[in-house]
Parts: sequence; structure tokens; C-alpha cells
Amino acid sequence: MAESSHFEGAVDLPLLQVGPDDYAFDAPVAWSVDVTNTGSALLVEGTASGEATCACARCLEDVTRGFEGEIEGYFLIEGEYAQGASDDDEDEPGEDEFEVLPADHVMDLMPLIEAALRVDAPNVPLCRDDCAGLCPSCGANLNEGPCGCGPDEALEEFERAANPFSALADFKFD
Repeated sequence: MAESSHFEGAVDLPLLQVGPDDYAFDAPVAWSVDVTNTGSALLVEGTASGEATCACARCLEDVTRGFEGEIEGYFLIEGEYAQGASDDDEDEPGEDEFEVLPADHVMDLMPLIEAALRVDAPNVPLCRDDCAGLCPSCGANLNEGPCGCGPDEALEEFERAANPFSALADFKFD
């Protein structure tokens, strides 16, 4: 039977970079994991959660959202793995795929916590699904109402170019 232990805590993660977006965590990120000895490796499973602020991709206003990521990782037990595995054994994990448990037996969970939060991050952070963004002419936040610039030819041209059928706009049908 595999032996398990439970651990939990909190870690300061001031900034998490996900693609072009920076998420600022004002409070520590809470984490909780179960570590199971499978014989050749230590299986780490759990969760990480916190609340972070990022700029909306359309209007640049601050957006605060909760994160809840699943932690999963393996740490190979060097002595156990070296004794029982051969290079031809495809059922056993290779040392290049997983971390090896350090000699001091202290696991660094930070990369696993960061990976769990990155997976939970949205592709495009938005303040709301129907965010109108900024006026391309004057930079006003269009969520607060029209900016008063009037019809902008550049904006109309941009919207027309974004339409996949825009090439048919000037097509003369016989």
C-alpha cells in the first residue's frame, strides 16, 4: 500500500507572467498537496488558489479574478529508480521527464504551483465579456459611453477588414 502525507501552506508570489499578461497577487497563494510514495517516485497532487489583478486586454482597466489550479508532479526517488529500471522499459518514467528528488529530500513546489496557476489563467483577460475597449482615435474607455469622436474612418476600415466577407463589399453582382 502506498504511503501518503498531506502538506499545506501559503507562498508569496508577487507576479505571475502568463504570455503577455502580468498577474499581481496582493496576498499569498494558498496551496495544499498530498504526497504519495509510489515506490519509484513521489506523486504530488493538490491545489493552489489565490486572487490576482491584471489589466483588461481591451480597455486596460484592472481586473481581479480568482485562480484555482490543480497541482500535479512527480519526483523520482533516485536510488529506487536506478535499481529497478532499464533503458528499454517504456512503462517506467524516464529521468528526463520528471524531477529527481534532491539529496536533501526537500521538494521545490514553486514550479508546480506556478504551472497550476498558469493553466487556470484565461487566454485573454477581460473586465467583462462584452468589453468595448478603447477608442482608437482618442483612447477613451468606450465602456463608459461613446467618446464623441464621431464616426472614424480608420475604425470603420478596421472593422471592415476584420470581417472575412469584406472583400465582397464592392463586388458588383450582375
